[in-house]
Amino acid sequence: MLAVYSLWRRDVVRFLRQPSRVVGALLTPVIFWFVIGSGLGTSFQSATGDGGFLPYYFPGSLALIVLFTAIFSTISIIEDRQEGFLQGVLASPAPRAAIVFGKALGSTTLAVLNGLVFLLLLPFSGLTPGPGDIVAAILCVTMLGLALSGLGIMIAWPLRSTQGFHAIMNVALVPMWLLSGALFPATGASGWVQVLMRLNPLTPAVEILRAFLTGVPAANLPAAAGTVALFALVTLSISTLLVSRPVLD
Repeated sequence: MLAVYSLWRRDVVRFLRQPSRVVGALLTPVIFWFVIGSGLGTSFQSATGDGGFLPYYFPGSLALIVLFTAIFSTISIIEDRQEGFLQGVLASPAPRAAIVFGKALGSTTLAVLNGLVFLLLLPFSGLTPGPGDIVAAILCVTMLGLALSGLGIMIAWPLRSTQGFHAIMNVALVPMWLLSGALFPATGASGWVQVLMRLNPLTPAVEILRAFLTGVPAANLPAAAGTVALFALVTLSISTLLVSRPVLD
């Protein structure tokens, strides 16, 4: 537990001491939400029935903030390896699982904090969820943060350069968000796009957030929640296996 707490605290303090990371993780999705949402305006007939895109796009923007924060926080693994800190952690008696959970909890904490700040924009979105709905959305954000943190560790652990990390981010993770229902609903999309959206583990999380924040009912809320929890379990388990392998360099 001491190792988990130490790694969690280090990542949180490190993030907060770098204002540019805070601004970048939060401001980019906010700009996307406001500019794209305002640009499309009433030309998009959303599922909320109000004819606007801003309410529909809000849950997807929240998911994007969690994605940006959680994934980019795990890039510190590469930086720690280059600085020698990671070698010291690996040489310590701390279990490898503690390293994974410490990093994952740190990234998740940052994702949840940024998500809470974004939720302050709810009055400007035209959405009026109740307190219980907001709490449920925060729980979903937390679980999604754990899942994406595990995914980030999976990506960052075998890499040796931040350039490779950004390349994977652009090629794989951005399309995963685009095909999550954040920008457009599956209804009306091409058949192969609908298949990809159904297979996308980020899609159920966006459906849950949209259900609680906009009032649009999800097709199967318990199944969606179970999928997000399974996504977190799988990514954290695979990350633990990767970290537990002998380091060859």
